[in-house]
Amino acid sequence: MPLDQEALESLRRAPGAGAAPYARGSRRRRWWLLLGAVGLVAAVVLWRIAASPVPVRTVLVEAPGEADGAVLNASGYVVARRLATVSSKVTGRIAEVLFEEGAAVEEGQVLARLDDATAQADHEVAVRSLEAARRSLREIEVRLADAQKTLARNRSLVERALVSNSVLDSSEADVAALQARLAAAAAEVGVAQARVAVTRQGLDDLLIRAPFAGVVISKDAQPGETVSPISAGGGFTRTGIATIVDMESREIEVDVNEAYINRVRDDQRVEAVLDAYPDWKVPGHVISIVPTADRQKATVRVRIAFEQLDPRIFPDMGIKVRFLEDSAATGMAAPRLATGAIVRGEGGARVWVVRDGKVERRAVSLGDEQDGQVTVLEGLQGGEAVVVDPPQRLRDGAAVELQAQ
Repeated sequence: MPLDQEALESLRRAPGAGAAPYARGSRRRRWWLLLGAVGLVAAVVLWRIAASPVPVRTVLVEAPGEADGAVLNASGYVVARRLATVSSKVTGRIAEVLFEEGAAVEEGQVLARLDDATAQADHEVAVRSLEAARRSLREIEVRLADAQKTLARNRSLVERALVSNSVLDSSEADVAALQARLAAAAAEVGVAQARVAVTRQGLDDLLIRAPFAGVVISKDAQPGETVSPISAGGGFTRTGIATIVDMESREIEVDVNEAYINRVRDDQRVEAVLDAYPDWKVPGHVISIVPTADRQKATVRVRIAFEQLDPRIFPDMGIKVRFLEDSAATGMAAPRLATGAIVRGEGGARVWVVRDGKVERRAVSLGDEQDGQVTVLEGLQGGEAVVVDPPQRLRDGAAVELQAQ
């Protein structure tokens, strides 16, 4: 049977005619495989990056009661509000000194005696004058009593016409004169009594007494020296014999820069440390802020009272004072963090807390902010580590690697 050449020709494929679709599909698959491989590598890289710890710096939150809690530090001195240089009321020579430096004295205690020879003589004269005036008064009283009796007799005789009226007039004149002399003598007795009181006071003024109870911190005169209440006689006359301090009036005075006086208020709690006892913390509180500023130093003076006085605290000792917040004064000081550790947003303030090598975002309540520090009132506990200057790629639950500070 002869072959149909036309049919055979129709079945014959042109070179490459059947392979074209197959080739295009192979190229498409290769591209998809390449893209998948690139995507897989990128995913692995991203996963490795996400899984690798984020380097961060942290700060440890101090436990309540251990936080600083100070809003201001200042230096000052221990002072005595009641201090006196004791002198005499009159000028005189010191006969006896009855104290030594460091001695405790009571109010009214005799500290020294001045020479009283002249004053004692004046007092003796005044006493004798008073005695003479009283005797003269007594004599006049006796004579007046006798004159009054004579007057009564003469009146009886005149009524009976036994004597003339002139005798009665003379008796009445004698009584009146003696009554006048009696009044004068009584006045002289009063003057003499006053002179005795003055001379007695003069003797008492020669005794130099302590004006209040305290401790003698300075002995400024010796027996034989002259003392006077006023400066007289050049350098040879003392104006005081001792300086007494009332140790119950000790307090602290500090100068606070006027730029920070707004951090101080009345009755604010403070913690003081004496330069002599650096490990001893002395509690106290603000008495008052003296309402004037020193224009030369730009400071304001603040008075501070000790909660309890101690014999180790001496006047003029150097002292450092820390003005505390209310929470710190009660022993529950709120922690303070650098402002860089706070993340602020629409949801409020938050911090990143590190726990078991991972971070968690936590909301916090903030207090006052000053000097680059902010008080955290709620949201943190003592001993927790908080991230400082957190990186932007931090996520809740991300692993972190602590960097050296």
